Amino acid sequence: MAEQQERRDGEASIDELVRGIRVGQFLLSTASTLASLAYGKLDAGELGETRTAIEALRALLPALDGAVEADAMRDLERALANLQVAYADAAGSSG
Repeated sequence: MAEQQERRDGEASIDELVRGIRVGQFLLSTASTLASLAYGKLDAGELGETRTAIEALRALLPALDGAVEADAMRDLERALANLQVAYADAAGSSG
């Protein structure tokens, strides 16, 4: 019985945590992770993976507009632009 109560309490805590997460902040974290991942893949020469990460980041940015601070949005837009240029340079020199 006590174990079932603990499980219900744990589930309630997780539910409360999930409800407390702001979607914009979650997406910001995801976008930042994608940018870092894209740079890592680019450094490793994995251009297909880099391109996928860039496309995913491009898809997320419109959802972030107005949901996060303007500074964070500008930083992500700048990171995306830099990634696109670096990707184009790498793709051009590899083929």
